[in-house]
Amino acid sequence: MGYVDKNLISDEAVAYRARLHWILFVKPALIALVVIAVVGGIFYAGDLFDKLSDQTSALIWGGVLVIAASPLLTTFLGWRSAEFAVTNKRVILKTGFVQSKTAEMFLNKIESVGVDQSISGRILGFGTIVIRGTGGSLEPFHRVSSPLRFRNEIQEQIGRASETMKRTT
Repeated sequence: MGYVDKNLISDEAVAYRARLHWILFVKPALIALVVIAVVGGIFYAGDLFDKLSDQTSALIWGGVLVIAASPLLTTFLGWRSAEFAVTNKRVILKTGFVQSKTAEMFLNKIESVGVDQSISGRILGFGTIVIRGTGGSLEPFHRVSSPLRFRNEIQEQIGRASETMKRTT
């Protein structure tokens, strides 16, 4: 059970969930490949394959793999722990694993929802969502998958909430 599900209020239901985009993994994967390539180049240039024992080589390569995998692991934990949801009452955004950043805003307090997308973001389907609340609060969340759909869901829920308010008055 994630952050969103644990923090739902009474009569609140999740209408839409979004995730961070897979583009987050490109930079850590490139870093991992560069680390492995550099160490492999050093081994090859120094002809260390024949000079070191198999056990020493295995320890070195094990350490290199741990170092190369650490950016991927931290990115994975951040990706897995990020939650974005639109409910019938609020927008809930949470990022971070150890140190988290959350924003929860009632639909009636949202002034506007902006989407910033670069060319690559438009092509690959990711962008930054900026939620402006009353009082000037500004909450940007970067590299969200399908940000236009997320914005549309927020707007749709705001529309439904305002229709419900009109019916009750």
